[in-house]
Amino acid sequence: MTVYDDIGVLSATPVTRNDYNLNEFDSTDVFEFRINSTSNINLSLTDISAGDDADLRLYRDNGNGLFDTGDQLVASSARGSNADDSLNRRADAGTYFAEVRRFSTSGDVSYDLALSATSGFSNLLPREFELGDLSADVTRSGTISDTNTTDTYQFSLGILERVNITLSGLQSDADIRLIEDKNNNRIVDAGEEIASSTKGGTTSDVISNPGLGNYFLQVNQYSGQTDYTLTFDYSSQSLIIPQSIPSFPPIVDPEPWPGPLQNPLVTPSPLVTPGLAF
Repeated sequence: MTVYDDIGVLSATPVTRNDYNLNEFDSTDVFEFRINSTSNINLSLTDISAGDDADLRLYRDNGNGLFDTGDQLVASSARGSNADDSLNRRADAGTYFAEVRRFSTSGDVSYDLALSATSGFSNLLPREFELGDLSADVTRSGTISDTNTTDTYQFSLGILERVNITLSGLQSDADIRLIEDKNNNRIVDAGEEIASSTKGGTTSDVISNPGLGNYFLQVNQYSGQTDYTLTFDYSSQSLIIPQSIPSFPPIVDPEPWPGPLQNPLVTPSPLVTPGLAF
């Protein structure tokens, strides 16, 4: 049956709903929540079953406490196939509904959903922009604002590979941070933020030289609306292998010892012949 889940007050601690299912008879799940003050609402729809599709919508309650046609559609995400969907939006205190809607025309659709309300960076990790294994310089551009407070990029680096990441071209203040999702739960846990740059105003932000690993890079609104340019300056070092192994002269045996080996701490006893008395 269709899920109607009242989560209660949403906070910075992520709420997860994993391994939920939709089908042709129950094509939507609804999750009600409240925020008590102006916050960034973060929704992340991930792990959609292969070959299927589901979409994400955010509504604001019209005041009657029920999810119905009178509620205001605030935002939506409808990426194709089983790509992650996400919403990051600044919102006033109130009651909201997150709706997961089945788009596939047949069969069951499984998914994971995470929700949080933060004052700054989103602590959810959808793969909004997948850069894959970096092997050359990459440049991307985007816009962040009250209607899209965080953009999340995913990339990886191999052995002996490095990258310098620069956020530039700002009209308002924005920041970046680098995350290594060590337990692969798609949530920023304690100790998983590797580096950050939070310079004020429109000054460019830079993060340098993360090494081997799988990473998420987040661009976050600090104030206002701004376009941005995000540059990944890639470099790699060659592994130097000697062309030949140097030769060494053979080891020469030392001269033979001139006599039998004796322990210098033991005094030799005279030879005693049986039957002789002294």
